[in-house]
Amino acid sequence: MAKKKSLSVLKRIRQNRKRYLRNKARKEKLKEAIKELKRIPNKEEALKLFPKVQSIIDKAVKWGIIHKNKAARIKSKLAEYIASLS
Repeated sequence: MAKKKSLSVLKRIRQNRKRYLRNKARKEKLKEAIKELKRIPNKEEALKLFPKVQSIIDKAVKWGIIHKNKAARIKSKLAEYIASLS
């Protein structure tokens, strides 16, 4: 026989689903920002967009989407990429 789920379990399921969707949207926003920066062939335009992308990366760390070391690694790689542009 299936046991009936308690109210607290049902609430936990609702909360987890809501958080999952929120985190998924934020992670997608982060990935899109990085891809958008990498699509720019011009160094000056990339430098203008870089602070906004850094901000999104830092917010992702604050929200717990990615680890702070991963954020540092991503920002470092993006800075290298921008420096390599002509």
